[in-house]
Amino acid sequence: MADAAIVEDESEPKSSKMPLIIGLVLLLLGGGGGFYATWSGLLFGAESEEPKAEETKTVEGPAVAFVPIDPITVSLPPGSPQSHLRFRAELEVASKYASDVEAVLPRVVDVLNGYLRAIDAQDIANPSALTRLRAQMLRRVQVVTGPEQVKDLLIMEFVLN
Repeated sequence: MADAAIVEDESEPKSSKMPLIIGLVLLLLGGGGGFYATWSGLLFGAESEEPKAEETKTVEGPAVAFVPIDPITVSLPPGSPQSHLRFRAELEVASKYASDVEAVLPRVVDVLNGYLRAIDAQDIANPSALTRLRAQMLRRVQVVTGPEQVKDLLIMEFVLN
């Protein structure tokens, strides 16, 4: 009798994987169709291409002024492959702070001159270091002028010769 029970268990057919495959195919088709319907605007309605009356008004942001910094020439150490660094930049400030920033411009030039003389020659020669140098100089300028006055430091010239 033990042999008969074992034979009956082995003869049971395995479950089919066809319902799982059909379910996955329908899921993919439904997902793709839903994506297309949403993307093309069929599902939630496409917004009209004509701008609304409210959107035609131009919203003017705060006016921006650019304050130029006098060019700075820095002598590099004797062991470096280049002998000089020529640096020129402009400060992006809100228009209402332009006169305040111009008043402290000599202090800004002094801070930048001191920073450029203190950095190592290998730091200047690395092309990817320009972003880091720019961030460091912007931070120093913001300390001098105030954190909300200067928005950005735009490097116009950074020449090693």
